[in-house]
Amino acid sequence: MTDSKKMKAEVIAVYPDKVKISVDDIAAFSDGKSIKVGSYLRITDSESCALIAIIENFCIEVTERAERRHIIEAMPLGIISDGKFIRGGDTLTIPPTGVSPATEEDIKKIFEESVESAKKFTFSSLAANAEIMVPVDGNRFFNKHIAVVGSTGAGKSHTIAKIIQTAVAEKDGGYELNNSHVVIFDIHSEYKTAFPDANFLDADNLHLPYWLLNSEELEEILLDTGERDNYNQSSVFRHLVTENKRKHNPGAKSIFYDSPLKFDIHQVLNALYNIKEETVNAKSESRYMVKDDSYSLPADGKTDTTHGLQLTAQQRLDKYFENRLEFHQTKRDSITNGSYADKTLEKFFTRFEAKVSQERLEFLFGAAADTATLEGTLKGLIGYGDKNSNVTVIDLSGVPFEVLSITVSLISRILFEHGYHYKVLRSKAGEPINSDAPILLVYEEAHKYVPNSDLARFRASKLSIERIAKEGRKYGVTLLLSSQRPSEISETIFSQCSNFLAMRLTNPNDQSYVARLLPDTLGNLCDKLPTLSAGEALLIGESVVMPSLIKVAVCDPAPSSHDIPYFQLWKEEWKDLDFDAIKKTWLKQ
Repeated sequence: MTDSKKMKAEVIAVYPDKVKISVDDIAAFSDGKSIKVGSYLRITDSESCALIAIIENFCIEVTERAERRHIIEAMPLGIISDGKFIRGGDTLTIPPTGVSPATEEDIKKIFEESVESAKKFTFSSLAANAEIMVPVDGNRFFNKHIAVVGSTGAGKSHTIAKIIQTAVAEKDGGYELNNSHVVIFDIHSEYKTAFPDANFLDADNLHLPYWLLNSEELEEILLDTGERDNYNQSSVFRHLVTENKRKHNPGAKSIFYDSPLKFDIHQVLNALYNIKEETVNAKSESRYMVKDDSYSLPADGKTDTTHGLQLTAQQRLDKYFENRLEFHQTKRDSITNGSYADKTLEKFFTRFEAKVSQERLEFLFGAAADTATLEGTLKGLIGYGDKNSNVTVIDLSGVPFEVLSITVSLISRILFEHGYHYKVLRSKAGEPINSDAPILLVYEEAHKYVPNSDLARFRASKLSIERIAKEGRKYGVTLLLSSQRPSEISETIFSQCSNFLAMRLTNPNDQSYVARLLPDTLGNLCDKLPTLSAGEALLIGESVVMPSLIKVAVCDPAPSSHDIPYFQLWKEEWKDLDFDAIKKTWLKQ
């Protein structure tokens, strides 16, 4: 009886993207095993070719004779032919000869045998069957950008930690460290526990010398947003910075405003002060009325301290850089104000001085910038220090919000340009591969510094990260974006991702945004995004044989991203808080 019942499962309709199957006895058909949405079916034909399909939905129909039958709708995934799985189902002959649940061996052919052993990278299993691992092509996974999206509590941090822990552990030999290089922008102080041996940088030991900032970044910090296009402020500042770089780098051949060369920000501040305070001789504007008896410049072979100093443009700047000068007051018909006596630089100078002296911006403007070097900064960011490390965790929780975007921009840009120039170096040496030390940049909560926004404060970081998204993989620099609000991320960046892990998403805007950008046709799989459990994800992209619902393996050690047990803590004894310590930490931020 059971055998005859099993035979009463047949394909009753075939569509380009769907197969409809009628089953009289679902228990007999499944042979007592669990069968549900997401389970796999094997549909055979007369040529011993098997179509593998995934169940999308099923319903019960009642016939005219009051007989019940199950109708299963399944999405074709590919063909098993000669023992090998091939994506696409257009080679199956009609009519099919039989339908049955796919065996574990069939499913393993799809996943575990889909990637060459040398390229196989595994961090998850099938959500429907934990015994079947889901490998990805490691090269295609890491050399194309990755996006991990999901609502809070979906397991994004654990997923990222597991991916990186697995990558760091992969080795082709018995050496201690492999050649992986990962930089994590940690906005919530989560990853230090997951990577105890990492190169850890935070606001206390992170040193990013201000002279590495480019024009966009410098002006975003120092120029007020409302006055961003003020020509006087911007042009004077650019001129002073460029000339100060020339002063401190006499051997450099080409010096520009954006050149990553040392300059003294305090000397620039001195010059700005002097320019806004200067007075000039009314009859000779090249004579600046400096009160300075210790220094005078000959004019026509004589020293003239009565009518001021007749200085060339370069001599004037060199003197202005040295210290803040005192000028003679204006006098009718003899001494007039300088070019910027209209106070257009006053607010700029006040803001400039306040920024440079802020203790919480010491990682940019502190004394360490005087001794810092470009190569030393690069080594610190990539993990080439006293102790080499595969992973660098940059804890941004202590970085003031108003410079968070610029900090991310600067680090991202430096690492991108490192990749670019390293490729140039290797090309000159005749090396066939662009980079033999590629870098993965992990942006946690990416919507906070590369949002889909045109606000000026995000301009620098968007330019840097969008450039990496569009060009980075040519130079061995790829991205892993993590966000709970994918619809708020710059679409330019998000659309460049080729591999996706879409975890539980409850916001309809985010669901539709992700579904629109995913490169594969997923049928009803996207409908499962709101109901996924923690750690489950829809894995899709160029690195995996086909879209799959997976369960990410548990990472060890785990990041410190656990939910706070409110009710348990509330039931404990009243706790006294150290408000003085909180205040000190608060003000430091």
